[in-house]
Order: sequence, then structure tokens, then C-alpha cells
Amino acid sequence: MALVKTEQVDKLNVSVYTTREEMGEAAAKEASVAIKTAIAEKGEINMIFAAAPSQNEFLAHLIADKSIDFTKINAFHMDEYIGLPADAPQGFGNFLRRNLFDRVPFKTVNTIDSTAADPEAECRRYADLLQEYPCDIVCMGIGENGHIAFNDPHVADFNDKKAVKVVELDETCRQQQVNDGCFARLSEVPTHALTLTIPTLVAPKAVFCIVPAKTKANAVKATLRGPVTEACPASILRRHANAALYCDADSAALIL
Repeated sequence: MALVKTEQVDKLNVSVYTTREEMGEAAAKEASVAIKTAIAEKGEINMIFAAAPSQNEFLAHLIADKSIDFTKINAFHMDEYIGLPADAPQGFGNFLRRNLFDRVPFKTVNTIDSTAADPEAECRRYADLLQEYPCDIVCMGIGENGHIAFNDPHVADFNDKKAVKVVELDETCRQQQVNDGCFARLSEVPTHALTLTIPTLVAPKAVFCIVPAKTKANAVKATLRGPVTEACPASILRRHANAALYCDADSAALIL
């Protein structure tokens, strides 16, 4: 595996690989160790997963790892659009079903309902689930605007009192969904979503953050070289005691 660079920025461990395939494989190997260790300690664990094309290589290698006992894992996801049809392929729950949830035998799969008539009530329902099943490991990405989950800079709050909330998506975030090929045009991208908040995302013992592609280079630079601030929500990972960031040469281009 072609490891280009490692560094530690505050508490955050950073690894850069030549290709996104190597990046995904390395992240999956290290996540596998954390998963098996946690299962050995607790018997059953809870995990939160991100839904995005940036996670494809990581998820493919994770589900190919036959040493992981997925029947001991309760699975959750971190954000979902409001207003998409239940069967919309762009739905994050549907993305994860195709790429993860339907491909290995999780103990339980717990998704956010994009069609809920009362989004605030859905936030409370999901927050209650997360309280009942406190997360042990989160696997996430970083958005082009530095967001984690759907905590865009204008709604990000490092001290959020809510576990899950309704947010309005900024235009950079919505345009990213077009850039990623998930929607044909900006007008098709929903304007609002439900998201786990930043305190919820950084509460787990271990965080694995997988960020490939040249479109993420500015966000990676802001995360690692700028201040820790809600203007770049991902920068909070630098304060986490056990977080790891995985990049490919494209996403790391401005920090090499």
C-alpha cells in the first residue's frame, strides 16, 4: 500500500495514500481492528455510517472482511434528506442499504425516515434510539464546505444541545450532491435535511473519517491548517482523542 504521508494535527491522526482505493482499504483495515476490539470488550456495539460516494471504497473493503461479526453490530446513519420519496435512490438510507446494510447481516439497521410527516418528531425518535444505543464507532466523510453529516458551517454548533436536528442545506452542500452525480441539477436537491449534530458525531470512542477526491482539497486544508471553528465543522476532529483522517493524493494536494 502506497502510504504517502502521516502526520498528527493536534490530536487527529492523518494518513495520505496515493489512490482512493488504497485509502479505502487502509481505513477499512484499521476500522476492522477497532470493531473487533470493541465487540470483544462489549459483546455488541453500535456504529454510525455516512452515505456518500466518498465512502464507496471503504465500505467495499469493510464488507469484504470476513473476520468482522456484523451480527454483533447495531447500525445507524448520520443524515437524511427531507421530502424525498421513500424509494429515491439518492436517499442516504437507500444508499447504505445498497452498499452496506443489505450486504452483511447486521444485528439491527436503524434508519432516519425521510418521509416522516413531522420531521421534528422524527428527530426526537432517532435521538431516543441513539440514547438507547450509544455509538461506539462512527465512520464519516467531510463535505466540500467542511461539513460533517449535514452540519454545514451556518448551522454547525460544537455545543449543540440537540442530538438530531432539522437543518437548511447551504448551496455549496447542495451543489456537491450534483458534483457527486447524485442529482442531475441543483434544483432537484432537497433544501432541508435531518442530521445528527456535531456533539453526537464526536461522542463515540473512535472516529474514522474517509475523504478522497480533489473536490475535497480545500476542505481538508481548512480542517488541518485553519483554526478549530464552526466555519469548518470538520476541524472539531482535531480535538477528538481517537480520530483518524484518511485522504488520497487528490484530497491532500494542498497539505502535501
